[in-house]
Amino acid sequence: MNRQEWTLSRNCSISPRQLALAYAALCFMSLLVATIFTVHGAWYVLGFAIVEVSAVGWAFFIYARHATDREHIELVDDCLVVELIQIERIRQYKLNPHRTLVDVPESPDELIGLEANGTRVEVGRFLTEQKKHEFAHELRRALASAK
Repeated sequence: MNRQEWTLSRNCSISPRQLALAYAALCFMSLLVATIFTVHGAWYVLGFAIVEVSAVGWAFFIYARHATDREHIELVDDCLVVELIQIERIRQYKLNPHRTLVDVPESPDELIGLEANGTRVEVGRFLTEQKKHEFAHELRRALASAK
């Protein structure tokens, strides 16, 4: 059984759990300072602090939802399995490796196209332009050796 697999994912510098801890520390410090100002009569500072931590919290929430997005490509004997995982939603495609064409992107905005029997899947969302070309050529070689 010949098997090759690739996982393409975001380059996240902080995990969702670490992000939650950083946000909690930020909220604590910001609201502590705002409370001190409120006690001394500058009550409007508390309002701005609440707006601030709410806006940062919303941005962190959006970031955390996409932190685990990835693409998993697996070539097993007679099947090329492509899984696209975005916000915990998994879309899985099974392609015939003997009929799959790999479309190398011509511009930086384009993704790598995998097409077989009328099904087209685009991968490479998390790769730089150079890495897209390298991956496309590596995948082409792997598909050619599977034939």
